Amino acid sequence: MDIRLIMKTARSVTLELDDGGTYETLEEYRLYLNGKERMLTNTVITSLYDLKPDTEYVVEVHDMHGNDQGSIKFHTDEEFVTINVKELGAAGDGITDDTGFIQAAIMACPAKSRVLIPKGKYKITSIFLKSGINIEIAKGAELLAETDRNRFAKFPGLIESYDEKDEYNLGTWEGNPLPMFAGIITGIGVSDVKLYGEGIINGCATHENWWHNEKVMVGAFRPRMLFLNHCEKIRVQGLTFCNSPAWTLHPYFSNELIFTGLKVQNPQKSPNTDGLDPESCKNVEILGVLFSLGDDCIAVKSGKIYMGKKYKIPSEDIHVSHCLMEKGHGAVTVGSEIGAGVRNMVVEKCRFSHTDRGLRIKTRRGRGKDSVLDKISFKDIEMDNVMTPFTANAFYFCDPDGRTEYVQSREAYPVDDATPEMGRFLFENIHAVNCHVAAAYFDGLPEQKIEEIKMKNCSISFAEAATSGVPIMANGVDACSKKGIHATNVKKLILDNVNIVGNVGDDVEVDGVDKLEQK
Repeated sequence: MDIRLIMKTARSVTLELDDGGTYETLEEYRLYLNGKERMLTNTVITSLYDLKPDTEYVVEVHDMHGNDQGSIKFHTDEEFVTINVKELGAAGDGITDDTGFIQAAIMACPAKSRVLIPKGKYKITSIFLKSGINIEIAKGAELLAETDRNRFAKFPGLIESYDEKDEYNLGTWEGNPLPMFAGIITGIGVSDVKLYGEGIINGCATHENWWHNEKVMVGAFRPRMLFLNHCEKIRVQGLTFCNSPAWTLHPYFSNELIFTGLKVQNPQKSPNTDGLDPESCKNVEILGVLFSLGDDCIAVKSGKIYMGKKYKIPSEDIHVSHCLMEKGHGAVTVGSEIGAGVRNMVVEKCRFSHTDRGLRIKTRRGRGKDSVLDKISFKDIEMDNVMTPFTANAFYFCDPDGRTEYVQSREAYPVDDATPEMGRFLFENIHAVNCHVAAAYFDGLPEQKIEEIKMKNCSISFAEAATSGVPIMANGVDACSKKGIHATNVKKLILDNVNIVGNVGDDVEVDGVDKLEQK
């Protein structure tokens, strides 16, 4: 077993117990803390809480037969003081508005100290983070978000500078600088924050409030559960986020982020409730997160058109591992709001279950020449009941003009400043069972073909009673079931030990593929 320290605070630690499992370990283990049995675990990413500050600890891992699987030493962080929100006046009764008391605790908290939200139910609107502190939402604590939009601050999309030479961007919606309500938890320009615990943050969204007429902007666009704008060194550990008004976790122009051991749970029929959407972010770790929701589980973005073209900040160096994705549209998605591109992304050792698509790449004409998707790898992944495991779509029909001739035409257009680029993609060591629609569907632009797709050591089998569906969201793509690999407009398609079982028709169907290598 490979044991690795993921993150620590003064009161908690997260470890990776890699025995070859994906989200769950291959077997259950006993964890001993300084010689005393502390807990049982069956997840690769495992957290321990209620530790003491500035203390040396040894965690030993034993299997259920008592065999030693390894150990790790660590020293918890220092902590100056703890400020308990109830001591400042928070009621925690689920009725009283506790926003001001929690915010007071945060603003009064000195560096290297903790704000403690203990067991109870806390009614809130928006809570704003502050640099250099820890916030623990303890086991049994639940933050219940207000649903009256008149109680939320409105963030303008762009605020023009006094000298009219620059701008300040606060609000955003689906890749554009547009008015939005402040997030339930909001960080603006903060750094070195640890938000952790075993508690719950509940957006309380339903089809009677935030999800009603979800495409209509009423006052401003819907808030995120956690919104991080131009933040650095943010660590989020252990918490459960549920019933989000819109995207759940939305880091925006932010760097050096860790999201670990979380649960992100929204109803399957909830609109635009993506799990985690890093937008123009760098150095992001997403480890051991359980996603079950109504849209894409993870969607990596970098602005639709304006923000990508103006700031040219891609999302890069993204690492996803040991996560479980359930019931989303796409398990891991790149796009479609990717005006500044995505590069150096690795998704590995994850499990996808009952999602519409597994690995989903989507773009379209108009995203621009800065929208370059390159060096994106997916490996060591298990899928079960995924409709279409692999997709790359250059004709995604989002936006008001998404179905126009310009976006949807299969004729070659001139390559210009509006033409996006799809580079190199690797799919390796992937096992998919009980699939339905197609094994893979790759559809590149005729004027800017996908540079390279390599599938190595991949096995795909179909459910006996497979349902029919549309593999990608583009005009002219018909519903199908048990289809093999379809590839259009790819410069180089490499199939190395790819096995498809139970499909109807040819295993590989190509059009406009310059070079096909089958090994």
